[in-house]
Formats: sequence, structure tokens, C-alpha cells
Amino acid sequence: MGLSSFSEILTACGDEDKDFFRIVLEAQCRENGCTEDEALHTMRTMWAAMLEAESGYKASDRSASGLSGGDGKKFEDYALGGKSLCGGLPARMIAVALKTAESNACMKRIVASPTAGSCGVLPAVLIPLFHEGMFGEEKIIRALFVAAGTGQVIASRATISGAEGGCQAEVGSASAMAAAALVFLKGGTAEQVCNAAGFALQNLLGLVCDPVAGLVEVPCVKRNVMGVMNALSCADMSLAGLAAHIPADEIVDAMKTVGRMLPTDLRETGRGGLAATPWGREFSRSFFL
Repeated sequence: MGLSSFSEILTACGDEDKDFFRIVLEAQCRENGCTEDEALHTMRTMWAAMLEAESGYKASDRSASGLSGGDGKKFEDYALGGKSLCGGLPARMIAVALKTAESNACMKRIVASPTAGSCGVLPAVLIPLFHEGMFGEEKIIRALFVAAGTGQVIASRATISGAEGGCQAEVGSASAMAAAALVFLKGGTAEQVCNAAGFALQNLLGLVCDPVAGLVEVPCVKRNVMGVMNALSCADMSLAGLAAHIPADEIVDAMKTVGRMLPTDLRETGRGGLAATPWGREFSRSFFL
């Protein structure tokens, strides 16, 4: 999309009297040489795939490792039973995050948003709102562009790769995208959108990428849930008028620096962190026998 900073987007919003969505949409059209209708159609296709990943979830599916599958339904049943501490929309969002991330582990079709390992965060904050009738498809599509613009800035200034920057670059980026989308949906200003993204990313700064046996399952699936809850709280803080103080671009730059400082063992190699626990090592040995 050619977007490399939140300050660039904010300036364009002010100078051109346009909202965050419009700036991102026009940038994508310029970058890809497509019409607005074509760009919107592509995003509707992605939204449809997100919906399908959730609706097509099967609790009986299991990943090849046996580590993933069924938890989305298990949590959904728990929440429907009125036992959830979160309750309401947050509980439904947790269920969608688990279902989508488990679908990825089970080799089903998902939308990398921004990566496969963090694919459950963005759909989880949007799908329940859509099913509840709080926002229609067109508003959701616009919010997806806001999320995409946020992800583009992070990818341009830093990275969205766990192998390069740790899980802060994957679930952290996804959480920032989700927070930005939520603020947009709730009528927040472009500045509040950026503020929410900054909040979300700074909260997860330094998060390592330590998948057991090198599989995108433990702790990845449950980290999607954490990304959702972080996005919700950050969106609300921004909408309430709380300030991140540090500009969002500087937070992204800090994430890039932290990622470079992380040892290789903590960047998706499956050699450090949780992957290096006795259980993680034993599972890895048994899985690859």
C-alpha cells in the first residue's frame, strides 16, 4: 500500500479531510493499480473466508500433532453455560479466536492477518460484532482496511515475522490491527486509531516466539486469545481518551529494535522459551521419532 508511517496517515487525514479507511483504500489502489471497486471486492473475499473459517470449524478436527482441536467448541460450551468470567461478547470473541487458530493448525483455510500464526485475532473481534448485528458488512470491510493499513505500517517499519522479530511481530501486530479496527468501528478519530494500535503493540513488546516442536500450536493458539483481549482493552482505553504518550511510529520502531535483540533461540526456532521446557523437549522428541 505504500504506507510507511502512522504520522503519514494522520497528516493525510487532516490535509485531505478523509478518514483512516479512505486513506488506506486510496493508497492500495495506487500501489496495486486497481479501482476502488476491485479493492473492495478483494477485501470482501477475505472477509468471506474469515467467516467461513469460523462457521466451518469442526470440533472433531485434530492437528497432525494432536495438540490442537476441539478447544474452541469446549470454550464456547463453557461460555454458553454462563460460567465465563468474561461473559458476553468477549467470551464469544475468545471462542472465535480459538476456532480460527485451531483451524490453521488443522490445515484448514484461514486468512493470514497478518500471519497464519496470528490468524485468529482480527476475525475474533469482528465476527461476533457482525453476528450480533452491531455492524453491517460494509462497515466491517472498512474496518478491515483500517486493520490492513495498520499492519502495512508495522510491516514497512519493522516486521510481521516471528522468525525475524518474535511473537510481538505476529500476535502483537495482529492485536494492534484489531485494536485499530475496533476504534474505527466505534467512531473513533484517526488519532485514536493510531493510539489504540500503539497501546496494543507496546503491551506485547518483547513477546518471544517459542513454538513447541516448531509447530504453530503451543503456545500460539492461546496467544491469539491474549491478542484479542489486549485489543479490546486498548481500543477502550483509546476511545476513553487515554494517551499512549509515545507516538505509534516510535513504538513500532522500538519493536523492531527489540526483535533484533532477541536471541535466535527465541525467534521461531523451537529451541528456547516454552519449547525448551522438559515437556516441550520430550514432546518434540516423541513427535519427530
